[in-house]
Amino acid sequence: MSQILCLIADPRRAPLQPELVAEVGRAVAASPRWLAEAEACEFAIENAPKLALAGSLRQALADAGVDVALVPAAERVKRLLVSDMDSTVITIECLDEVAGALGIQAEIAAITRRAMNGELDFRTALAARVALLAGLPVATLEEVYRERVRLMPGAVTLVRTMRAGGALTALVSGGFPPFTERVRAALGFDLVQANRLETRAGRLTGRVLEPVRGPDSKLALLKRLTRVRKLAPAATLAVGDGANDLPMLKAAGLGVAFRAHPTVRAAVPVVIRHGDLTALLFLQGIARRDFATAA
Repeated sequence: MSQILCLIADPRRAPLQPELVAEVGRAVAASPRWLAEAEACEFAIENAPKLALAGSLRQALADAGVDVALVPAAERVKRLLVSDMDSTVITIECLDEVAGALGIQAEIAAITRRAMNGELDFRTALAARVALLAGLPVATLEEVYRERVRLMPGAVTLVRTMRAGGALTALVSGGFPPFTERVRAALGFDLVQANRLETRAGRLTGRVLEPVRGPDSKLALLKRLTRVRKLAPAATLAVGDGANDLPMLKAAGLGVAFRAHPTVRAAVPVVIRHGDLTALLFLQGIARRDFATAA
């Protein structure tokens, strides 16, 4: 089966050098197609030995700040995007930042890291973190959103370009309003799925309302939207960074571990560590000149 070898870099930190691209081209006996100057290019590869060589390039180019990915040549442009929120389309873990208001950020962040690396059960870890927030005013969540939440570079362009191409876009998070709804609006996602916090008299009770949205819920949404849109699995794209994203990443036609935890990087073939979220467009063969950059 024909494959596409993609090279993606961050042009601000470590531009993709023509000399390096030429060297890779000679190694795989293929000519590059540039998707963005100094940022992304791709090679069409057919035979097995060249594919094996292409697969070994990831480690070889890691020190050069280049993401290397092999993706199928067929059905490259996806019709469904399902994305995680925290540390994926925004730069923070919301619960960790909220915990800062109580002076317990380090404690909660440690639980978050272990859960996202697959060392703790997601539901148990979520309950433990939320319990530590009992008594916190709901207004604090809105303050954290205003002061701490920042969109991940490339997130706006990714969602706009996918939607401009006719794709359905869904934000699926183990997090909570007001973060999820505001991020959905800021980025233009078509729909959102998230957890809900129990409140009483304007304060958090320390409990998560049922149903708790975890790894199975993310996978179920991916499958449901694939079925509703009458799509082949190959036409779907999922992105995330944590162990709770793994089921949907593995089920999607293209599952991308984006700046992910070690366990996730080891389990998913396509890993983006250096590029921003527009890397997901390059992986589909979409050149920067074809990005949708205006609402």
